[in-house]
Amino acid sequence: MDFRLYLLLLVLPLSLLAGCTSVLKDPRMLIVSDARALQPMEGFVPLPHESRVFHEPGAEAYARRVASLLDKSIKRVEAAHNLPFAEPVRIFICGTEACFKRYVLTPKLSAAVIPDNRLILSPNLNERESWRLEPLMLHELSHLHLGQRVGHYHSNIPVWFHEGWASLTADGGGAEFATDEQAFEAAQNGKQIDLGKRDIPGMRHKAASFDLNIHVFYRQAMLLVKALKQQDAERFRRLTLALQNNQDFEIAFWDIYGAGPQTILADALNPESADNKAAAPAQ
Repeated sequence: MDFRLYLLLLVLPLSLLAGCTSVLKDPRMLIVSDARALQPMEGFVPLPHESRVFHEPGAEAYARRVASLLDKSIKRVEAAHNLPFAEPVRIFICGTEACFKRYVLTPKLSAAVIPDNRLILSPNLNERESWRLEPLMLHELSHLHLGQRVGHYHSNIPVWFHEGWASLTADGGGAEFATDEQAFEAAQNGKQIDLGKRDIPGMRHKAASFDLNIHVFYRQAMLLVKALKQQDAERFRRLTLALQNNQDFEIAFWDIYGAGPQTILADALNPESADNKAAAPAQ
């Protein structure tokens, strides 16, 4: 049996059973399947003369910093994704921790895209992590861009690719608390992302799935996506366009590369591989 047909027969029942990932629906409508997608964004006011930026009262100076970076950041993300944003960009800026925690349930984050594709920034990025504002904006705008086309953090695409692509788009933003060397060392010690594991609704393979800390997971993910792009930029472009057209990750990958990611990326986390020796150090 043709392998692509086999994958389709495997994937389709899972999609239909999941309901919220049915191929018969517009994926951008799926973002309301999470109850938080119905939560109104209350207490934010628009920044004068910048309709894309909303802020908690008292955080106008922070909002102006964000606005000054927005046009450049949007252009960078659109260039990395080979497509424009499908919908207008909107960013919500919290000036207090209470505001951020009201909308972002995951602890220890400084920025997030939550269900219904809403990008929220915490006060950290205007205070102790001020230096991270631009790279984290790029990282989250990458998530937002993809979410506008396929739905919020769609399980069709593995977490490692979601995070790796966003970190690569941001030149390491989101993966800056681990080095390439730490990522390689973990892999050499048997702790690395298992590219053979498939994500499905309700079963996402994140850092803990591979016994990795979150920072090394993000760095390994970025190195994997970076390796794909360095090996063949045109194939990588075709893959990203296929995914943004809501094609299944495994089917699109096999169709474009002729093998699975565990084969194509077998040496991506090996520092002695020819590709890694030739690559410039990640910043």
